[in-house]
Amino acid sequence: MPTIIKADFTRKKTAGRQAGCEEKPAPIYQLKVSLAFSTPLVWRRIRVQGDISLAQLHEILQLSMGWSDLHAHRFLIGKVFYAPSAQSDNWLETGERSESAYRLAALENDMKWCFTYIYDFGDGWEHQIELEESLPAGSGANHPILLAGERACPPENVGGIPGYEEFLTIINDPRHTHHKRMAAWYGADRFDPEYLDMARINLALQRL
Repeated sequence: MPTIIKADFTRKKTAGRQAGCEEKPAPIYQLKVSLAFSTPLVWRRIRVQGDISLAQLHEILQLSMGWSDLHAHRFLIGKVFYAPSAQSDNWLETGERSESAYRLAALENDMKWCFTYIYDFGDGWEHQIELEESLPAGSGANHPILLAGERACPPENVGGIPGYEEFLTIINDPRHTHHKRMAAWYGADRFDPEYLDMARINLALQRL
């Protein structure tokens, strides 16, 4: 059974530490996040601290991918779904557990088997997350960091992978019949699917 914790971004000493019993420092995890079924693949490689909660990982994934946190989400890790506590009040009925109550280090074994992040149940953005490496505590920055990645995040509410493919066809062809309508919806005449501003993302991650 995973260890339940109350997690926040401010690290606090536990009663055990105050009594002189040091808790084993959590490792740093290197994760590769891939937007399932995207062609070419939209992906990110990030490093995060193992003592963060799944709720905090949600924030990191939103910033790293480029989403705007406008829709519901949940994790599937091992055989268990984790979701915001507001969605998990009836977890005995739904099978979901509160994402704010579980930290990554307590779920390491399950992460190696199955690790999925689902965002926007309408568009169905499924992110496959691979635990690439577990590094010793203190071997990297003390905040999340984006190491690498490729391609822009699709626009919100575009209609999932099929809608995104249609969007690219229309928005990048000024002669297309529906180009003006799509440009008005998107708010710009052009969209660069290859653009990724890693510096801006890392600045946002550091501010967490």
